[in-house]
Amino acid sequence: MQYINYTYERTGTLWEGRYKSTLVDSDYYFLVVSRYIELNPVRAKMVEQPTDYPWSSYQANGLGKEIKLLTAHDQYEGLGITKEERLKNYRELFDGHIPEKTLTELRDATNKGWVIGSKKFVAQVQKACGRAARKQGRGGDRRSKNWDQ
Repeated sequence: MQYINYTYERTGTLWEGRYKSTLVDSDYYFLVVSRYIELNPVRAKMVEQPTDYPWSSYQANGLGKEIKLLTAHDQYEGLGITKEERLKNYRELFDGHIPEKTLTELRDATNKGWVIGSKKFVAQVQKACGRAARKQGRGGDRRSKNWDQ
């Protein structure tokens, strides 16, 4: 551990911090979240392109490298009939940038344990868990609803 901390100018344990995850409505958000994850090393300025990061699933999804631990998601499979078509279409997803609003939504959801998905999906999760699954509106004057009565 001391070697890692010294070499990479860091402190603490290797896995310090809370594990963070969130539920994702894959029908609408899987490919957005995939882009977000696979562009993290680029945003962190570790590499210039997602193709340059050897530990990314982009190696399989965008370049066609076989990774035995990786199973293609249905949304990925839907990008094309042939492997070449899927690879091409996946790479094209990375041509544009992810809007800042979307980045903020993904970060907030992950850091705060919120659900990412359609209103219907969020409602289903809330019902199943019995707790809020997305940011709730702030307080305010609840009595104003009854003001005219």
